[in-house]
Amino acid sequence: MSASRGWGDGSGRGRGAGKRPRRVGANLVLGLTAAVALGCCGCSALAVRGLNAEGVRLYSQSRFPEAMEKFQQAIATDPADADGYYNLAATYHRMAEGSRRPEDAAQAERYYHLALDRNPNHRDSYRGLAVLLVQEERALEAVQLLQDWALRNPESPDPKIELARLSEEFGERHTAKQYLAEALLADPNNARALAALGRLRELEGDAVQALANYQQSLLADRFQPDVAARVAMLQATTGSPIAPAQGPETRLVTRPPGAVR
Repeated sequence: MSASRGWGDGSGRGRGAGKRPRRVGANLVLGLTAAVALGCCGCSALAVRGLNAEGVRLYSQSRFPEAMEKFQQAIATDPADADGYYNLAATYHRMAEGSRRPEDAAQAERYYHLALDRNPNHRDSYRGLAVLLVQEERALEAVQLLQDWALRNPESPDPKIELARLSEEFGERHTAKQYLAEALLADPNNARALAALGRLRELEGDAVQALANYQQSLLADRFQPDVAARVAMLQATTGSPIAPAQGPETRLVTRPPGAVR
């Protein structure tokens, strides 16, 4: 597939390019991670995990300076740990949203890039950086960021899912469904892609197919309380539980012509 489908060639002439999302961040949700990088091991890994976890706890209490101190300690313990840099970026990002201070936004962008330097496929950093760029009215840069990631990783569903999220933010639901269809071609049981497709179906009023997609997502990953809540609501709305389909290809958007990624 062409990575620029629905967005033009980067010149700003694509269907969605340059538009400001209606609900910036409504679907591109930021979150911190207490996970430890795969490169860590032994006591160092436990220390990094503990510091990140404590920082996340402080962040959830809006104790941002204290949280940042923990994340900085995690980085000092293991400078190769992308999660610590991401957590710092997300904290600066949250502060920038509240204070509107350009310095906070600049620091957030810097730390997102530092996380990606250490893990070029750090999904949360791509998502956070894309949100930040859009919020700063740099939508074309956000699109290019995700498209470049997709081109470097043609077999990964993650860039396609993030492009779908961004497409939805710009009101390009058809493009979003195309990206999700390709993500499911790469990984037919990807819980995130199935849940995102269910959401789009639900927004379009197709409760039956939305329910089927949500149920497939739960089969792939049962630890999704929000998806489980949507299943319960749709089952009540439609009046009868629907058994999950046997494959995610059921009624999915067909692969667009020329899709080779």
